Amino acid sequence: MSQMVPHTIVELEAMRKYPTELFFRGDLGLLNHPKVSIVGTRTPSLYTQQITEEIAKALRKRGVCIVSGAAMGVDAIVHRAAGTDNTIAVLGCGVDIRYPVVNSELIASIEREGLLLSPFNDGFRATNWSFVVRNELVVALGEILVVTEADLKSGSLRSVEYALKMGKKVYVVPHRIGESRGTHALILSGDAEVIWDVEAFASQFGEAVESDVPKDDFFYFCQKMPTLDEALAAFGERVYEAELEGVVTIRNGIVRLQ
Repeated sequence: MSQMVPHTIVELEAMRKYPTELFFRGDLGLLNHPKVSIVGTRTPSLYTQQITEEIAKALRKRGVCIVSGAAMGVDAIVHRAAGTDNTIAVLGCGVDIRYPVVNSELIASIEREGLLLSPFNDGFRATNWSFVVRNELVVALGEILVVTEADLKSGSLRSVEYALKMGKKVYVVPHRIGESRGTHALILSGDAEVIWDVEAFASQFGEAVESDVPKDDFFYFCQKMPTLDEALAAFGERVYEAELEGVVTIRNGIVRLQ
């Protein structure tokens, strides 16, 4: 049986109406991590597949949790690239239903290691309108929205409308003329910023960390490159212990992750 989320999720207060009920399976602790929502077409080009994976992996290295909708195409790519222990999948059906079937193993893995969320009770089967509700939830959870490929009048552009109403930044990737007309339209209208360099984009969330450093409060604090005085005030001797362990460096009075 799925469980009810026992507390208010602050990010969802940006929605037109906070969900009456919200069900989950998995690790609610992921809600406390920095989060980025990534969406896009169900039939991505090879280029989109590659760049989507690069973006998700670059964000993972910075401890950012990826939010998407568990659909085919871009959604599935970002869930896998982020690592199923570092992703939130918002469903348009009950959490007990593996839909779409092609992603059933992926969704089961996210349930075991990551987090599944749904505003629909067990047994509820997806409808066109429930996907609309799911899309708004996906957008609300992330600090920003990334759309890696979208056609005109696509569901991804509806997600962009939600993001703009919530005051969130929208990012897209560059495509060739005639491809991904929806994201081209967003660039022309000025509603989206272009990700010209994946590492430069991801760096707004801190420095990439290749090692298996625990993604805890200390990690996220140090991602902001605090002064030594700020770090000592917040974590005391742990700062020096982390330096001895090679987790952080202290240079010119600034604490940085290795």
